[in-house]
Amino acid sequence: SPLINQLIRAATSIGANYMEANSASSKKDFTNKMFISKKEAQETKHWLRMIKTCLPEREDEIVRLWKESHELTLIFQKITTNLRN
Repeated sequence: SPLINQLIRAATSIGANYMEANSASSKKDFTNKMFISKKEAQETKHWLRMIKTCLPEREDEIVRLWKESHELTLIFQKITTNLRN
């Protein structure tokens, strides 16, 4: 389904950008990759909300994944806030 494909793209991008951030060549590059990781975590939450509507029988699992994505969003937000200060 298109929703699942979008979810997979966003969710896998979180980890890929985080790994790139850890290998960043500069603080600017690190910051950029962290912002992208945060953005992808937020997008993942969006797709999970959409999928939950389509698959109410999987709500418990989807809510658990949404919470995990939300925790990642908060972690990346804290990192990017600290980088600005």
